[in-house]
This record gives sequence, structure tokens and C-alpha cells, in this order.
Amino acid sequence: MDSLFEAARQCLDTADPAEKAALARQHAAAFLRGELGIPEDAAPPEPIRMPGRPPRPQLVHPRDLPRRGLGSDEGRAAFLHAIAHIELNAIDLAWDAVYRFRGLPAQFYRDWVQVADDEARHFLMLRARLQEFGRDYGDFDAHNGLWEMTEKTAHDGLARMALVPRVLEARGLDVTPGMIQRLSALGDLRTVEILETILREEVAHVAAGSRWYRWYCERDGIEPRARFRELLQEYAGGYLHGPFNIQARLLAGFDEDELALLEHVEAAHSDSRSR
Repeated sequence: MDSLFEAARQCLDTADPAEKAALARQHAAAFLRGELGIPEDAAPPEPIRMPGRPPRPQLVHPRDLPRRGLGSDEGRAAFLHAIAHIELNAIDLAWDAVYRFRGLPAQFYRDWVQVADDEARHFLMLRARLQEFGRDYGDFDAHNGLWEMTEKTAHDGLARMALVPRVLEARGLDVTPGMIQRLSALGDLRTVEILETILREEVAHVAAGSRWYRWYCERDGIEPRARFRELLQEYAGGYLHGPFNIQARLLAGFDEDELALLEHVEAAHSDSRSR
């Protein structure tokens, strides 16, 4: 295999989680060594579809997922499973960006291959920690919200960069510090170490989304803040939940006007939900 697009598609189609993560790391290393090219004459990407997935976990609506506290081993295992599921999805999100969007600068592909590699490493760390609790990936139900947004933005790289990294994946920037604090208080320093690594690297992933969102806007002559507002209102209001991690989001490429916009849209949707 010598095409980056073929490698991306292979990762997307792979169903076994451990194999998917291993392939992601293998292909990322091959790309870094110059063994996978970006062919200009590649066939168009196939229509988006569900990536390869194992029979378990069962995918349910987010409201059907039980809430568990972190004070018990079972609760922490369920938490680790939820984060591992996000990271497994994130492998596919990164490879789909590589596969789906063609004719872009080489740095676009380098950025998202690096993200795929990081997400695979995150998944493997979380799965190993989950196994230390006597459980494994697939033992708890999960939801499919991340991939659903990928399908909605398959037609538009600008919308993908705006909504998947900067809305859905950026949610981790907001909630992870609180989880680190709670787990530290419980003495679970091993899980804390993993989450600190993920949080640090996810800032760079969201920053890549910010960078390429603005690149698309500049290329197409679009005012980025106004378009971001439109996209939030069209697609993503229900996905926004404050409070937001202002410092991390600034590091990840948001500006103060965008952060104020996030808070405004989130507040408007909270008001509509409470009526």
C-alpha cells in the first residue's frame, strides 16, 4: 500500500478496536517515513458510511446511558469505557478527514494523521487501564453522537473543521479538568496521568481544527465568526454545554468573540430546553 487515502480507508473499515488502533499507528509511522503518498489522481472518496465497529458496545441514545459515580471501581470502569469510546471514534474522525477531503495542502494531511496517531495511543492507554479494572472495551453501552456529526458534515470540509474538532471534541477540554480533580481526590493517580496526557494533546487537536477552519474561510472569502455562528445554530446548539474551559480553548485557537458566541448559543438552547 502506497496511498495515504487507501491507508485511511483501511483504518476506517477495520472493525476490531485493537487492530484499528494498531493500524492507525502503523500507517501514521509509514506516512512520517514518506512511504505513503498523497496521490493527485486518486478516485473520489466513497460516500460516507458507518466505519468498522465490533459487535459490542451496543450503541444507544445518550439519555439511555446510566449515570455512575466515580467512587466505585464499576463507576470508574464505566467512565474509562466512555472515554475510550470517544477516543476510538476520534481515530475514525481523523482518518475520515484525511480520506474525505481531497486537494488540500500537504500540512492538512500531516496534521490529521498526527491526530489519528495520538487518538490511537489514547485509546490503547485507556483500554489497558480499563482492563486493570477487570473490564474491557465493549462491556458497557455507548452512543454514536460523534460519528453522526461526521456524517452531517461529509459534504463540507469547512463545516467539519468548525463542528467536529471545535464543538464535539473540544467538549473534552471543558470536562476533563474536573474529572482529573475528582479522580485525584480519590487517589486514582494512574487514571489522572492518562487524562492529563489526553488533555494536553487534545488542545493541539482542537487547535488543528481552528487552524483549518480559518484556512477554509480565508480560501472561500468567508467571515469566520459569522459563519461559525450560523453553523452552531444550524447544527450544534444542542451539543453545547457550559461552563467552558476558557484558557484551554484560547490555547486551542478560539478567540474571545467566539467564546462569547459559544456562551450565548449555549444559554439560548438551555433556555429553550427549560421551557
